[in-house]
Amino acid sequence: MAHTSAGGAEATGTARADEIRVLRVHHDDPRVQGLLDGLLAEYTERYGAEGAANELAMYPVSEFAAPHGRIVLAELDGRVVAGGAVRPYKQGRTDMADTAEFKRVWTSADHRRRGLARRVMAALEETARDLGYTRALLFTGPAQPEAVALYERIGYTALDPAELDELPHRSSLPFARDLRG
Repeated sequence: MAHTSAGGAEATGTARADEIRVLRVHHDDPRVQGLLDGLLAEYTERYGAEGAANELAMYPVSEFAAPHGRIVLAELDGRVVAGGAVRPYKQGRTDMADTAEFKRVWTSADHRRRGLARRVMAALEETARDLGYTRALLFTGPAQPEAVALYERIGYTALDPAELDELPHRSSLPFARDLRG
C-alpha cells in the first residue's frame, strides 16, 4: 500500500533512511531529472548519442503526468538509482483505455543484481492498478537482453510485433501482462 511522504511523493513499503526507498512522484518533481540523466547515459552507451536523445525526446516527461500517469523512483541517500514511468497506452483510443504503458525503466549499473528492478516493476504495476489500468504493455530494445530476461522472469509475455498497430522503433520488443491477477 502506498502512503504520502514529504514533498507530495508516495512511498511504497517502508524503509529506513539508509535503505533504498521506492517513491511515486509527479512528472514535474525535480528528482525525475536523476532518472532522465541515468537513462540518457545508459541509452547513449547502448544506442549512441543520437539514438539516446531521440528516444528521450520522443516521450517527454509530461506524457507521464497525472491523472493518468505517474513516475516511480528508487532513491538511496537522496540519489535516484532506479525508476520507471506509467502513461496511458494509445491515449484517446477507447479500446485501449485499460492499458498502461511502462516507459523509462532503468536501474543504475552500480545497483543491478539486487532485486531493485523487480521492486520498481512491482511499484509500476501497483501504480497502474491504482490508476485504473488492468493491462500493462512495454517495449524494450534488442541491446537490453537483461531487460528481456527480467520481464520474462516476472511474468510478462512477449508479443508478436506484427500484431501491434505500430512500434516505437522497428526493432522494439513488445511485452504485456494482465494486471488483474
